[in-house]
Amino acid sequence: MKMEEDTRRCPKCGNANIISDPENGEHVCSQCGLVIEETPIDMGPEWRAFTVAEKNSRSRTGVGSSLALFDKGLSTVFKGDRDASGRKLNSEARLKMDRLRRYDNRSKFDETWRRNLSIAMAELDRMSVNLHIPSNIKEQAALIYRKALKADLIRGRSIDAFVAASIYAACRAAEVPRPIKKVSQASTRDHSEVARTYRLLIKELKIHMPVDEPTKFIPSIAAKLNLRRDTEQKAVNILQYAKTKQGLSGKDPRGLAAAALYMACLANDDKRIQKDVALAAGTTEVTLRNRLRGLEMSISRAQPVQPMMDMLVSVPVAP
Repeated sequence: MKMEEDTRRCPKCGNANIISDPENGEHVCSQCGLVIEETPIDMGPEWRAFTVAEKNSRSRTGVGSSLALFDKGLSTVFKGDRDASGRKLNSEARLKMDRLRRYDNRSKFDETWRRNLSIAMAELDRMSVNLHIPSNIKEQAALIYRKALKADLIRGRSIDAFVAASIYAACRAAEVPRPIKKVSQASTRDHSEVARTYRLLIKELKIHMPVDEPTKFIPSIAAKLNLRRDTEQKAVNILQYAKTKQGLSGKDPRGLAAAALYMACLANDDKRIQKDVALAAGTTEVTLRNRLRGLEMSISRAQPVQPMMDMLVSVPVAP
């Protein structure tokens, strides 16, 4: 018999530890033994189904509401080719229903904000597929866009740019690694406009973004370079070690990840040229060399007497 704790209180003794017994359908106080409830409401359907097709045909509800749909999935859609009894309509009634259907479709877009959302959610759906965005991030991006629309930030500006900025903001907030360059490439707008719109979005909506950790970019860059697992782990250890020496603050996380991987490649004899590492990280060779110099200085300040290769090999392994 499976017992579960309930969050309610006993009306007799006030004890908060209520035991739920789903097999007997009872809720019992663990202290005084009072049966608080013995006939719980069954929230399931009243019908039975033994196949998927039978379940779909008997279900009387649709999918849940979604912010990623312009109408949240709550609009009513009617086919207009059959009557209430399921009989086919005659030609005159069918023409009348066709006219009603057209009027209904027009009424859904009679306001500017509805047309705006229709265009934006279609673009959001397209970009989410191209960027392989999870559904929860897509919902969050739709929420951010709706807030921007409600704050009247989109008037006179590009809808596509705000959609791209909302996706990037949602990814940053959830710490999903999608660089803004990649988001811009999937968008119809250029990188500078998407970046400018993102800054406006963050400022006006007062969204606080977490700082990107360079270690979360290590797996994707290492996969592009086809590096060994020990090299990837060495790069993570280098970044963790440099972080203890205050060597990561204020630097581009992708550049730091690329520099740590390059150092790990040298230490583990899994060599790659700087051009390939920078290309895989989506940064430049100049940035890679600058971040590499910064990491070397952070490590050498801790152990200045050892040569660089020895220091790389002696970086402590993460537990």
